[in-house]
Amino acid sequence: MKIVSKNLDYVPLKVKKPLDTNSLPKPVFAQNSSFLKIYWKSWELAWEHVLYREDSPQKQYIDEAMTPDTLWIWDTLFMALFCKYNFTQFPGIESLNNFYYIIHDKKKHPAHIQHPDNPPFFAWVEYEYAKLTGDLERLKWVIQEKKYLQNHFNLIEKSRRYSLIPGCNIPMMVKKTKFGYTWSGTSSGMDNTPRARGKYWNILWIDLISQQALSAFYISHIASLLGDASIQTQYFQSYLELKKLVDQFYWNEEDGIYYDINRFNPHKHNKVMTPASYWALLAKIANEDQAQRMVTHLQDPNMLGGFLPWPSIARTDKDFLPQGQYWRGSVWVPTSYMGTKGLEKYGYFDLARSTSHRLLDVMNQTFDEFEPHTIWEAYSPIAPQPATYKGDRRLVRPDFCGWSALAPISMFIENIIGLYSIDAFKKEIRWNLEKSYQGKQGIQRLRFGNVLTDIVYEEQKIEVRSNQPYSLVVNEHSFFDVHAGKNSYDIES
Repeated sequence: MKIVSKNLDYVPLKVKKPLDTNSLPKPVFAQNSSFLKIYWKSWELAWEHVLYREDSPQKQYIDEAMTPDTLWIWDTLFMALFCKYNFTQFPGIESLNNFYYIIHDKKKHPAHIQHPDNPPFFAWVEYEYAKLTGDLERLKWVIQEKKYLQNHFNLIEKSRRYSLIPGCNIPMMVKKTKFGYTWSGTSSGMDNTPRARGKYWNILWIDLISQQALSAFYISHIASLLGDASIQTQYFQSYLELKKLVDQFYWNEEDGIYYDINRFNPHKHNKVMTPASYWALLAKIANEDQAQRMVTHLQDPNMLGGFLPWPSIARTDKDFLPQGQYWRGSVWVPTSYMGTKGLEKYGYFDLARSTSHRLLDVMNQTFDEFEPHTIWEAYSPIAPQPATYKGDRRLVRPDFCGWSALAPISMFIENIIGLYSIDAFKKEIRWNLEKSYQGKQGIQRLRFGNVLTDIVYEEQKIEVRSNQPYSLVVNEHSFFDVHAGKNSYDIES
């Protein structure tokens, strides 16, 4: 079956073999079985976008559910963060190779990258994916052999605005300055964001400097895993330098949040509150007090909380639009996921759970009540329905899995069920267990590294079945040595 493409020379094929649902993790969640419906639907829709073409350096990859002749960096990076739960069948991390081949190896590709300076968080995704697969060989490949992660970090550092990269549709919009980076709304991924009030070149972007810090941190962390002290030291120093800049110039003590800053006066904050500020939590730039103050904005129904948390601009902002209009108020799953992972870094597991639960509630209600019954590109901040596109003339894209699968798959597993850290390198699972849920909860057929396990909780008991031993940590204070075979634990004792 062929996909229609604007580029007649680019006609990829859908992978024809059926999705093997028996290879997918199987959540157990009696508290709300309707979440299972959109969980399985997300995998089904995502499988429709697994493409194959013979003349591509990366022959099989996942498309972002928009235009199959165009590759989008941040869409693909976020998609890999749910594909990791079925790494034997979905080409999640392999899809990143397209960007490495085009940008860094200068290989020709029948598709083109839309924005080469889309949010650059490759290192974070490579590490998170490897935690599930346990694949040290790939980490050696991207860090030591090919140096893709360092090269992409340096691409942003050395970029000249409007410079062209072969194989990319749009030139680089990044320019590094003494205090941060100029950028643009479309390159940032937040296309029509009002953060700069239309004057994009007048601000230095909090998300990009935080994403560069995040990348430097994870390059250093991966190098540490590989025992490469030289790379580890070099990039941890880069992380500390970027962290210092963010601390010194981007934090607004009065409002208790990081803002974009004025390009010409770095002490002047551009007071437009959006989820972009929470990249600084994910990069572990904030201290504990700063993180706590940022949390209050997410809990405030007039700011970034309310009917559906994580609207793309604070509800009190003059440019907030209740119908969404893309990045003028819509709630987007990827920025919700990013912010939620930032909350985890500071131990706000209950808030991460409650906001994730609300997101899935709204997605599920929209699925049931709005036609077509599907998963959407973005959601209304005020009602269970899709958001509107720019200009408010039409709805956002349907069947968007695509990055919107992150909530029904990853946030369901990691934040609602609560398996927030699954680590093949340590052979360890850390579970933030909510014992107040009714009935059974947990997961079956969970694969990490060479481990295949079922973990189910009911009435103070955890039943575990595994093919190999590993460690299970529950609520940070109960430690269990799982043995191969069947295991039963009374967590009260």
